[in-house]
Amino acid sequence: MLRTSLILLDMVLGTVFIPIVCSVYRNNAPVKIMLRYSRLVGLAFSCAIGITFLILGCALPHFNNWWPLFVLIFYFLSPIPTVVSRRISSSFDSASSACIELCIFLTTGIVVSAIGLPVILARTGVIQWGACGLVLAGNVVVFLTIMGYFIVFGNEDVDYSMW
Repeated sequence: MLRTSLILLDMVLGTVFIPIVCSVYRNNAPVKIMLRYSRLVGLAFSCAIGITFLILGCALPHFNNWWPLFVLIFYFLSPIPTVVSRRISSSFDSASSACIELCIFLTTGIVVSAIGLPVILARTGVIQWGACGLVLAGNVVVFLTIMGYFIVFGNEDVDYSMW
């Protein structure tokens, strides 16, 4: 009963209680596997919330304009520099290297472009400001989810880093 309640609590609150549970159940491999899956489920849930904000900014009858969906291109482009940089450089934790700095620069440019596109569309009158606000809220949630993926599953020890 305690194990089930800790797993449910971790699925709700994210990765806060994982070190506590792993220290209590050191030799219990199924609990550790479930905690890894709960991290993945939490990230998928937060990404779904961000995409929902984006779709609401496009599909609500008050807005009814699908131009903000071009932000999806930036969602797909944003992890590519980090993945390439981690593949090329030997370690991401070492001192600053040109490859890592270029990765951070390109990722920042992609994120700023994703934030700027709906603002420019709203400023020119193509979309309404309410739709712009929903798209920006979706941007924040999705980009924090992408960053959370690289923080949580960036270790070489985790099975998901092979994706």
